[in-house]
Amino acid sequence: MTHLNYEIRGDVALIGLNRTAKRNAISDALLEELDALITRAETEARAGVIHGHGDHFCAGLDLGEHVRKTPFEGVQNSRRWHAVFGRLQMGAIPWFAALHGAVVGGGLELASSVHVRVADDSAFFALPEGQRGIFVGGGASVRSARLMGVARMTDLMLTGRSIDAATAEAWGLVSLRTPPGQALDRAVELAAQAAGNAQMSNYAIIHALPRIADMASGEGLFVESIVSAFTATSPEAEERLNAFLEKRAAKVARPGGAA
Repeated sequence: MTHLNYEIRGDVALIGLNRTAKRNAISDALLEELDALITRAETEARAGVIHGHGDHFCAGLDLGEHVRKTPFEGVQNSRRWHAVFGRLQMGAIPWFAALHGAVVGGGLELASSVHVRVADDSAFFALPEGQRGIFVGGGASVRSARLMGVARMTDLMLTGRSIDAATAEAWGLVSLRTPPGQALDRAVELAAQAAGNAQMSNYAIIHALPRIADMASGEGLFVESIVSAFTATSPEAEERLNAFLEKRAAKVARPGGAA
């Protein structure tokens, strides 16, 4: 791997963007390495974390490659981004992102494709495509817009302005914030918690919830019933439910860990 690195911590796979001289901009080669490492992580881990080395998470698309593409090549490239990022959103394991510095353009699209985003207070977010004369192509019009809403995404794309981590949290782009330098450790901690869940439950959560969100209420409730019944009959679910009933499993605690 030239542009990424990979490690395993317990049941958690870590993929690090490592084009620091380019602020971890996403090139075609980086995208293909990411695809390969997603496959590896799904065979070796029960959850994953994506993070960036250097001062930034990811500054977006490598524009040097983009300007040389024909319109048809641009369509194919966009669809490739959709396919690889879709493997994160709708894959075999839950994914977390640790965000710091620039989370811009394609970097925000990558972050939007995972399930939980942790940002430290150095992070800033932007979609400058309008100022570059282009349009988002890595899934932001669906994934990012559903996180923050179309009106806010329109604002970012029209004005090119950036927002800080506190605003991103308020807008729903990130789940929680940390002090600078602590996002990766927190993301790994949360991923380890998710890795301890029943695999069938995790799979149902990451696959059923986004699909139900696209359905009418009645259809969504019906699918919820089917998925709920199916997951509850797995051997792992039976063991975990019995452990709770027999007081061998911890109860839900208040925030901060108090009983």
